[in-house]
Amino acid sequence: MYEAIIGLEVHAEIDTLSKMFCGCPVVDLTQAEPNSAVCPVCSGMPGTLPVVNQRAVEYGLRVALALGCETAPVSIFARKNYFYPDLPKGYQISQYKEPLARNGLLHIRTQAGERAVRIRRVHLEEDTGKLTHSDDETDPYSLVDLNRAGVPLLEIVSEPDLRSAAEARVYGEILRNLLRYLRVNTGDMQKGVLRFEANVSVRPVGEKDFRTRTEIKNLNSFRALERGLLFEIDRQRELHEQGKPVIQQTMGWDENRQVTVPQRGKEEEDDYRYFPEPDLPPLVVSAEWAEEIRNSLPELPQTKFQRFRAEYELSDYDADILVAEQGVADFFEEVVEISDGVNPKLAANWVTGELFGLMNQVGVSLDQLRVSPQHFSGLLKMLEEESINTPTAKTVLAKMFESGQSAEAIVESKGLSQISDADQLAQMVSQVLDGNPDQVAKYFDGKESLANWFFGQVMRVTKGKANPQVVKDELAKQLSLKK
Repeated sequence: MYEAIIGLEVHAEIDTLSKMFCGCPVVDLTQAEPNSAVCPVCSGMPGTLPVVNQRAVEYGLRVALALGCETAPVSIFARKNYFYPDLPKGYQISQYKEPLARNGLLHIRTQAGERAVRIRRVHLEEDTGKLTHSDDETDPYSLVDLNRAGVPLLEIVSEPDLRSAAEARVYGEILRNLLRYLRVNTGDMQKGVLRFEANVSVRPVGEKDFRTRTEIKNLNSFRALERGLLFEIDRQRELHEQGKPVIQQTMGWDENRQVTVPQRGKEEEDDYRYFPEPDLPPLVVSAEWAEEIRNSLPELPQTKFQRFRAEYELSDYDADILVAEQGVADFFEEVVEISDGVNPKLAANWVTGELFGLMNQVGVSLDQLRVSPQHFSGLLKMLEEESINTPTAKTVLAKMFESGQSAEAIVESKGLSQISDADQLAQMVSQVLDGNPDQVAKYFDGKESLANWFFGQVMRVTKGKANPQVVKDELAKQLSLKK
């Protein structure tokens, strides 16, 4: 029996307006013309001097402090030397031996319970350019776009504390959520702003020593992260079982074939020939500035999750879904606060159920939603006060979703108020039973499922506006009297 030993390196583009060491704008690679946001500094021209982006440092500190890291009063930028077509200077300005922060924790919740994953370091660096390779075998070529070269990157390196591909995915999802709460990264993985590199080895359960590891590079989705790790874990396990060595190397993930493929021998620290960047002074972070940033941090997802469970008595499942998006959590809380008495569990069910369902069906994001928290709260209040029933409430929400009108206005204009008058509903139940003597006879012959059919007929007569509980009680009463 083997277990996986996994450590993740997460590369998060910092959501600043300009690049890490120059004034070039950060542009959307899917929209901007190639090589349109490039200057002598980020293209590596001789004689140019880098200048540190203060906002990028601030955002890096936000992440480090949110992860409970020890921030360094002085950190050092270094040159990481390697040669690749998308690296215009022939080296990357990064941090290594003296990073921005060390020794943090990220708590994750798995099927085995909650556990803490240690964070080895958080450091700043610059991104590389982007290569595009042709598929033409007769005329192969590669194109380089330097728009991304020099974009601020935050690298978050975990200790090898993860033990499965599923755990690695959960870690990635929770970290992405944290970065979005802190507003330092959009989390838009389709645009490559968040990428994973996984170091993985396997060993027999109970063995303490680490075995040879491989690194899977540039995993740009949670699905690729999980599937790449699953494949690599199985590949290494089979090699060990066959008595063959695992070669330490860098692997790529082939999405089409769903396999890892060797790319090159794994580099070590000496291969990069790190040395302090001579054109940048040490980065000094005062205790006052760090404390100011700490005090500005928002309520973090884990804290919000615990509060939602305690304050609103929500299940882990409901709290997890609501907290996953800061905007959704804010929407839910505003609904509950406005409603003045609406059950938070009811609000959670309708936000994550009916509202999410409509949004997914149409492809609308929360910032495009026409249903305000005030109007949504009004709908739930009408439901709790039994002014409308659940089927009608779903109909009304769909109309609110389309028009942006309040629930009250829609119910009034469409005449959708719930019928709860017992005498009126008793008359309708009697009308249904008297009009269907054959079905009544079959019911008393033992086909008791017809009770649901009678219920449906009453709801049809009332166009779905009858109070369901009153109808059920009256049906039971009248059927009992007909025995």
